[in-house]
Amino acid sequence: MKDILDAIQSPDSTSADFAALPLPESYRAITVHKDETEMFAGMTTREKDPRKSIHLDEVPLPELGPGEALVAVMASSVNYNSVWTSIFEPLSTFGFLERYGRTSELAKRHDLPYHIIGSDLAGVVLRTGPGVNAWKPGDEVVAHCLSVELESSDGHNDTMLDPEQRIWGFETNFGGLAEIALVKSNQLMPKPDHLSWEEAAAPGLVNSTAYRQLVSRNGAAMKQGDNVLIWGASGGLGSYATQFALAGGANPICVVSSEQKADICRAMGADAIIDRNAEGYKFWKDENTQDPKEWKRFGKRIRELTGGEDIDIVFEHPGRETFGASVFVTRKGGTITTCASTSGYMHEYDNRYLWMSLKRIIGSHFANYREAWEANRLIAKGKIHPTLSKVYSLEETGQAAYDVHRNLHQGKVGVLALAPEEGLGVRDHAKRAQHIDAINRFRNI
Repeated sequence: MKDILDAIQSPDSTSADFAALPLPESYRAITVHKDETEMFAGMTTREKDPRKSIHLDEVPLPELGPGEALVAVMASSVNYNSVWTSIFEPLSTFGFLERYGRTSELAKRHDLPYHIIGSDLAGVVLRTGPGVNAWKPGDEVVAHCLSVELESSDGHNDTMLDPEQRIWGFETNFGGLAEIALVKSNQLMPKPDHLSWEEAAAPGLVNSTAYRQLVSRNGAAMKQGDNVLIWGASGGLGSYATQFALAGGANPICVVSSEQKADICRAMGADAIIDRNAEGYKFWKDENTQDPKEWKRFGKRIRELTGGEDIDIVFEHPGRETFGASVFVTRKGGTITTCASTSGYMHEYDNRYLWMSLKRIIGSHFANYREAWEANRLIAKGKIHPTLSKVYSLEETGQAAYDVHRNLHQGKVGVLALAPEEGLGVRDHAKRAQHIDAINRFRNI
């Protein structure tokens, strides 16, 4: 691995140099183990500790297939899907790997007794398989996490509708929390040249997800002037939704859980903020009964912030805890876009407020190739910025996942893989200087 890192850090390395580098037989990777899937049996979700299930293992290098690339991972990040994988909820991801392994001889590589996780990366291409023409060894890249086969017509208008659509590093093996990752070549996108490795790795999954859910025609198709309610507006998903709303001329109403998180939203440029803890909103009387009076109080507070207007779009991802309120406060004809459901998948809402007011619920899941590319392009142009708050070493990934699980973080948390320290990989220092305050704002709160 030292030779690979030396080549990446040398300004004189050429594509031919990378192509000539011998590949290691094995590399370090963050894994969960198939024989430990019952280790948290009987525990509540909160009691399950990713630090106990996440391992740093030495694993063999996978075979490179057609249309694929091996990438030296300089940095990655932790998403909530890595938390789900590590606590084996809502089910073990080894079922995904087994089903994928049955689809072809090549896919059998993914069905292993360990799962290399992680759905983000920034790094350098080491090798490309047959049929790859757009990328070559030495290219600096980031990867989006959409893995599809595109053998069915269903996915050709929207690749997310492909029946073999999967999330890399969650429903496939050989993910980004490792020193080397295996990706399909059409997952690769140019690394934004004004960002460090860890900054470039942070937006990936959440930035693309927020773009589809809020901006794309496949999501809410946000327009100028829309009032957009954003739950968890300083978090991994919400921080990008807040930026998209502000950049697109909409009016974000940011829901947060502390004054510190409110300050982050103000730093992004938002001024309509609801601290749900400080204002004491309790949308459930008990675990089985919601409180419509709290929905109404919440709606009244929103109108105070919007000059009497209701919400055009709700950016929903907490799920069960907030969904009833989300449906209620949306204006007649408005839209609730939903993904993730981090507080629970079994949503409950009063359907009278949906059907009689002609509201729409749109399910949104990651992004198609084009949406991921456009979202990354906005990062590269400095229109949208990383929301990186803290960086961990590969050895500390369990702690990083624990912090995300317990919501102890702000924005995104990064993980260094091959990068020996933070701050490396910046190529355009002039562009970086223009945006340095925005790049660092989640670190400065």
